[in-house]
Order: sequence, then C-alpha cells, then structure tokens
Amino acid sequence: MAFDNELRSLVAARRPHLLALGEPHHGEPAFPRLRNRILETLAGYGFRSIAIESDRAAGLAVDDYVRGRRDDVDLTTGISHGWGSHPATRELIDWLRAHNEDLPPGERIAFHGFDAPTEIAGAPSPGPILRELREYLGTPAPDLDRLVGDDDRWSAPEIMFDAARSPGRSPQAVELRGLAEDFRTRLYADAPRLVGNSSPHAWNWARVLAGTVIGLLAYHAAMAEPGTQSQRLGRLLAVRDALMAQNLLDIVAHERDRGPVLASANNAHLQRHPSRWDTHWEGQDLAAQWNGAGSIVSPLLGDRYVYVAGSLGASGPVGLGQPEPGTYEERLGPETGIFLPPAGDLRARVTDLLGYSPLDTATIETCDAILHIGSAPGAADAARIAGLPAVTETRIPPGSDLPPHTWGDRFFFAGEDRRRPFATIVLHDVPDFDERSRLSGPGRYRLNIEVGRAEFRNLFGYGPEEFAAHRDTLDFAGTDRLMPHPVYAVQGWVSVVNPGPATADEVTRLVARARARSADRERRDSRRAASA
Repeated sequence: MAFDNELRSLVAARRPHLLALGEPHHGEPAFPRLRNRILETLAGYGFRSIAIESDRAAGLAVDDYVRGRRDDVDLTTGISHGWGSHPATRELIDWLRAHNEDLPPGERIAFHGFDAPTEIAGAPSPGPILRELREYLGTPAPDLDRLVGDDDRWSAPEIMFDAARSPGRSPQAVELRGLAEDFRTRLYADAPRLVGNSSPHAWNWARVLAGTVIGLLAYHAAMAEPGTQSQRLGRLLAVRDALMAQNLLDIVAHERDRGPVLASANNAHLQRHPSRWDTHWEGQDLAAQWNGAGSIVSPLLGDRYVYVAGSLGASGPVGLGQPEPGTYEERLGPETGIFLPPAGDLRARVTDLLGYSPLDTATIETCDAILHIGSAPGAADAARIAGLPAVTETRIPPGSDLPPHTWGDRFFFAGEDRRRPFATIVLHDVPDFDERSRLSGPGRYRLNIEVGRAEFRNLFGYGPEEFAAHRDTLDFAGTDRLMPHPVYAVQGWVSVVNPGPATADEVTRLVARARARSADRERRDSRRAASA
C-alpha cells in the first residue's frame, strides 16, 4: 500500500514490541480501513497480532475464529462497544480468517481485544464470567449466586449518576473480589490438572477471564465511590485505561515469541501524555484528566513502544471542514500519509466537533509519527475507498502530460488489473463535456460510483436508458445529494458532489457494492482467460 516505505523505515529503526496506531475521531471510517491495510503490510515484517479497542474476554471467541479453531463467530458479541457492526471490522476479521487459512498455527495472526467490558455509563454483571470460571475450575463456590444476586442490579443505568445505588462497594461485592482472586490463584495452583483435563489454550482462556472479572469488579468499586460527576468520570476513565494497559502488557508478553503487536484505538488511549476530556453531558459541564493506557505502557516498554498518532484534516461526513492556517493539521497538508511530527510555531485546532481530538503540542512532542488523512478535496473519501480490501488506486499527478483538468483525479480498482474502475474522484469540470457539477468552485469535487443498471433503477425509479428524459430536470451542482452521473448515467454510474452527512451511509453501501461487483467481474474474466 501507499505507506509501505514509511512503515518499513519505522519498524526497522525502532523494532517495536508494540506499535500503537491512534485515531482522532471514531466517526471517520477511513482510520479502521487504513488500519486493516497497514496490518497487511506489517504482516510482512513479522507482526503476528492485532489488538483493538474491544472487550478482551469477548474477543477470545473471535481469535478462535480467525485462527481456525472454530467455524463461525458472532461479531456483535465477540467485539464490544458497537465495533462489531462496523464494515471495517468485518473486513478485518474476514481478511484475518483468509490470511491465516493456509499458514502453520504459529504463523497465524492473532486477534485480541484490549479493552475492559465497560462503558462510561455502566458495566455488566460479574456473574456470567465468575460462573464460567467456576465451571472450568470444577469448584463448588456455593455462595457465588447469592453474592452476585440479580445480574441487572449491576448494570442499572442510574448507577452512573448515583454512587450510592451501585453495588460495587457492598459487602457482597467485596466478597466477590476475594472469590475472583481465589479463582485466579486456583488456576495456577491446579494448572497441571486443569491443563491436562483441557488444554493450554483453554487454561489461558480461563486466565484471561479471571483477569477480566477482577478488573470489572474494580470498575464497579470505582462507580460506587462518591464524588462530583467530574471526579467520578475521571476515576472511571482512569480505571478503564489502567485495565487497558494491563491487557496490552499481557498481550505483548504472551505474543513476544511470535512477533510484535499492532494496537489500534483512539488517540486518548494510546498517547504518551495524560489524557483529558471536557464535555457537556446530561446538562452538566464535565472535565477529567487521567493517565491513558499509552502513558502507562510507554515508560514500561521504553523504546519498544512506538506511537503513531492519528490526524484528520477534513471530512465531509463527520462535519469537519478545512483546518485553519497555522494549525498542525494545516501544516501536515492536503495529502494522506504517514509523516514525521511537524516543526515550527504551530497551534492546536479549535472545533466544536464532538468526539474529535485535534493534534496538540503534547502529542506532537511525544509521538513518533502521524497517520494524517489529508485536507485536500476528496482526500478522506479516497482514504475510505483505498482502505477497502484489495483495492488499488491510480492518481493523475499534477503537472503530468495529461490535460490539466485531469490533474489530481483518482481511479479505484478491485485488484491489480487496473482496466475498469468501480469509483472515481474528480476535481475539475471537463470543458465542453462535463460541466454541470460546477467543479470549478473552490473545494468542490465529485465522487462517482458504478452501481449497475438494476441498482440505478432502484435508486431513481427509472433505468439508465431513460436518463436523457430526466437530465434537464436535475440540479447536478447540488452538494451532498446522490444523483445520476451527468454524463455516464447511461452506463449505470451515480455521483455525489462533496459527499457529507446526508449521503454518508448510502455512499458507504454503494461503494462496497461497486467494489464487490468489480471484484466478481475480475474473477470471471480471469477464469475465462485461464480456460481460453
């Protein structure tokens, strides 16, 4: 992929045990897609594990699936915090499964979650994990169900706003924490029998469950501690990241003989300096500062911890416009790539976009590199498409021998045979041929997608062959609107000028569908060529 040289240089220079890849905003799908492609590259440099911001215990079933120990998996339960429903997550799991299929077990890439099974607003009951441990250990633990009680009392939403209603510091919870510690001790004390009756893999599964439930009970104890909402928020965030750090260190130790680990999460969890969150929630202004997992892991791993911060220049779908002059994002520029931290007298970006963390001085001074999605028109769209599985891109460079109205245009193909694109991004009008989108205006561009005749009819209620009868009634210059392509509608193409929030979901669906159709077409062509 486009970052091969940068990644090779970074890995060769630092030889990391843990390469942490951050993102500044969970709502921009280009980051997890580029993460997937980066993993494909890193697999060629000895990386044998990926850890994402998801429940570690739940992820054990996903790891079994991608490494061929089971034939199916439910990502809605195996990957937490809603990530299981994201297309990029499914693409990652599908790639891991296919990549591992013909490899020896020791060379297969492992999947890990490194998060706790918690949300800011609540946490689940410890009961299910404790019962699973009781069954594996074969120990009676007759008081377990009484101590847990009703599972729903642990996850009641009002706990977040009233510490007194949390069971986390009740006598029963204190006993459960002791029982969980006893379970973990028994795992080691009885390891010869347990491994003999099951397997080293099953024993390690139980070990991860024991660590998870002890951390979960610590989180419930933090929820029960009184204080202002800001104090409670900071405490919960600190406990969660401490558990993340423990998990990352354990994963690195577990995988060290097989190779380095790629970790992917929000910048706040991976950066070397303390994290901070200022927000307005449930009618209150809240502020918290805590040590994120990266700031804990970094001094313990030393130079073998490498942090690549995520940076977002502009994104129509998430509502982020061009960076202001003098900001770090503006200096990083219009193109997408992995760059060294910029030098000079620069400042942090100011924006009201909820959940977005712009680059700041502390990040610039402590990160090793930056994965920057550029601010050029269409750059974020291009990163989302290029991050799809097996997609290749051709871009016409400015100053080429081709006509100037083609400079900067991008063409996306489903594979290496770059004969017929399934999507394009164009930046200019074509004189006397394609001018209805008015792309001559500043910052304007157009995404074009080949959807085919049947989908075209589903979208617009008429087929491509009828386009001429409707053409003069359409405003092709409107932004963030799905339209027939002003010229190539008759071939089943659609277009969007400056895609934004209104078309984000539909564009995602249509691009994925177009890529799949193009890949199928390439496979058919290859089979025909082979049989000729």
